[in-house]
Amino acid sequence: MTTEGEKTTTPAARAGHARRAIVGRLSWGLADQAASSLSNFVVGIYVARSLGLTAFGVFSLAWVTYGVVLSVSRGLATDPLVVRFSGVPDASWRTAVARSSGTALGVGAALGAVSLAAGLAVGGHVGPAFACLGVVLPGLLLQDAWRFAFFAAGTGRKAFVNDVVWGVALVPAMVVAARVGSVAAFVLAWGGSAAVAAAYGWFQSGIRPRVSGARTWLRDHRDLGSRYLIENVGVSGAGQLRAYGLGAIVGVSAVGVVRGAELLLGPFMAVLMGLSLVTVAEAARVLRRAPHRLGVFCLLLGGVQAVAALLWGAALLLMPDRLGELALGDVWPAASQLIVPVTLGVAGAGLGTGAAAGLRALAAARRSLRSQLIASTCYVIGGLGGAAAAGTVGSAWGVAAATVCGSAVWWLQLRSALRERRPTPIPEVRTT
Repeated sequence: MTTEGEKTTTPAARAGHARRAIVGRLSWGLADQAASSLSNFVVGIYVARSLGLTAFGVFSLAWVTYGVVLSVSRGLATDPLVVRFSGVPDASWRTAVARSSGTALGVGAALGAVSLAAGLAVGGHVGPAFACLGVVLPGLLLQDAWRFAFFAAGTGRKAFVNDVVWGVALVPAMVVAARVGSVAAFVLAWGGSAAVAAAYGWFQSGIRPRVSGARTWLRDHRDLGSRYLIENVGVSGAGQLRAYGLGAIVGVSAVGVVRGAELLLGPFMAVLMGLSLVTVAEAARVLRRAPHRLGVFCLLLGGVQAVAALLWGAALLLMPDRLGELALGDVWPAASQLIVPVTLGVAGAGLGTGAAAGLRALAAARRSLRSQLIASTCYVIGGLGGAAAAGTVGSAWGVAAATVCGSAVWWLQLRSALRERRPTPIPEVRTT
């Protein structure tokens, strides 16, 4: 019985509200990934058409190297933030974000200096690209850190706006780079526009990154950070080894061909690259509120991505050659031969990311690390073994087979983790 003016909330109403909240956050996540995907796609297409196959291969090597550095930053700084500070009180979140973003900025400065020195030492056609990458790494990593922070707070709209700012700043920067006509110019344009978005993220959050807090952050979260570091570097490091190995076995132009094929799957590659921005945070919320639904949530998450990738790949197979040439220029004829294996690889990876999000939410770092090391080893063996056997096409098929096998490993580990889990809440790590 209730008195006049009181309102009751039924379990069904609460469940409906929770579902709407999840859909809202995921919608902003999809919008953000669409913005990120579009900017990455435009950059790749613009560089491919402006520079040609070999120079595009050099740009792709710099891009892959950035992916490794980004993985280091995420493992140490932002993955622990999403796992432990999604949906926590604002004061706790702000303190954590200051230290997490400061850690990302510190990683960018340290590894940027290494890349700058290496680029100056190597010289030639490749060196300037890596030297410029070293200059822009701090801005790139800080921009990514803000995205993680906003999704952890459940304010994906801000992450979307930040990516839109990056895209807008990218337009004039790309025009200037095209006039210069070098790989180094395009790297500076891409990273410089990210720095603009990083500065805007500081304005959005009102939080100053505390590089001095990096040591405290790393100490407080070393149980997750160390494993996530190895896991993330396993992902990007495998891609880097495959790219470098493919360049050595087949030639630098082959790296550009593979990158061109991946660009055709750009929307899904971008989603996979930044998946933990949304899914880990949402999986952690599902685990706190309805732990029995975590497995279904992860299955739906991975299944939708896999089906979407397959549908997109089927559409690419029907695309006329003239449209492909319009998009990729000289890269299209060779890249079009890789559509089927690259699509299968992306679909397999999409299915596996559902399980990966579940393991991250469970803080089952040991199991996720084991899964990633196995998957990365298969990736390198498949990519390089296929290249040695049948060139660029063989490498693509080897990677596709390895990715599907890796996805199976992820799901087996998630099933075991769900069976072992005890019904106790996730401990929240607060900073003071």
